[in-house]
Amino acid sequence: MANQNMCNAAVPIAPLKIAALEGSCGLAQKVNRHILEFRNNGKAGRGCQGNPDSRDDAMDSFLLGVSCPRSETGEAKAAIQESVRGTDLFLLADVTCHSVTYPAWGHVNHLSPDGHFQNLKRVIGACVAAAYRINVMMPFLYEGRQHRRDQRESLDCAIALNELAAMGVSNIITFDAHDPRVENAVPLDGFDNFMPTYPFIRTLFCHGGHPLETDKSRLMAISPDEGSMGRAVYLANHLGVDMGVFYKRRDYSRAIDGRGPVVAHEFLGPPVKGKTALIIDDMIASGESMLDTARELKRREAAKVVICCTFGLFTKGLEKFDEFYHKGYIDCVATTNLNYRPQELLQREWYLEADMSRYVAAIIYAFNHNRPIGKTLGLADKTQRLVPNCRPGT
Repeated sequence: MANQNMCNAAVPIAPLKIAALEGSCGLAQKVNRHILEFRNNGKAGRGCQGNPDSRDDAMDSFLLGVSCPRSETGEAKAAIQESVRGTDLFLLADVTCHSVTYPAWGHVNHLSPDGHFQNLKRVIGACVAAAYRINVMMPFLYEGRQHRRDQRESLDCAIALNELAAMGVSNIITFDAHDPRVENAVPLDGFDNFMPTYPFIRTLFCHGGHPLETDKSRLMAISPDEGSMGRAVYLANHLGVDMGVFYKRRDYSRAIDGRGPVVAHEFLGPPVKGKTALIIDDMIASGESMLDTARELKRREAAKVVICCTFGLFTKGLEKFDEFYHKGYIDCVATTNLNYRPQELLQREWYLEADMSRYVAAIIYAFNHNRPIGKTLGLADKTQRLVPNCRPGT
């Protein structure tokens, strides 16, 4: 639970409004309920009574009505249903939501990440002249995987961040960025990258169907490749357990689809035999590397394999995960609710969801009250209270 007294010790810098773009409404409604709870609990206690001009006290919802209607040609515009003058506006956008459709030229089209980003800019353009401050919360960072040049390529993530900054966005908030060093593209603007470590720990250790033992002799954090080592080290340090990493040995004498084919998956770290292996990464796209890692861990006689990723995209469907679950290669897959999840995923018996809505609400509430984020969230203390026997060095 967020440290509400810390937030309520200050008054809002401006009346709060949250605009959820298409695909983000479900998460935004949960966030809105939590923020109303924070405010009401604060008024019952210390409150915000020193702010008589605040309009927040009378609000029964912080959600702003917004839409992006399109003409028959597919061209769009942003429409705001109420005034945002003088507000601290948070725009919530899920660029991965492929369930949003629109008609154009007699066809039904699915909104792509590019389309979501254009809608985001349209809403900013409609609000920036009147709002006190604009903050963009984009859980899955648009073009986050195109963060560096390998050949003659465009740096799309850096370009997108610069576009937002040039339009007047004060803060860009994301979660588990593929490479957080993209913040170097906007060094004079606010860029915050939050990790979902505590919500994952809470979900995995408090769910009766997939209990995890916290003894370091029975639990281990695994990075599926060298790019995710930082995430595995971060979680291992929080839990006081060992970590290991896989790397792919490739044959660079030939190329398949532009890359040297994988010859073998090599593992660095202590033995996993008899342990629960917790695979950590930022996303599941096709899922092939995750499933390969899970199979390799089972071959090394891991007792359980739990996949833990911030974003579950499942771009090639769920059938392969069903197959690996029934073969015993994976025991559980946990993701957050920060991005769109199809209904068939929610019904899978191997799937666990870490609800991030209260965490997101605490971040927005702290920003709006201009409070230090670390003190407000108190993640390290809450982790140790939740898993008291998992302290570094024990």
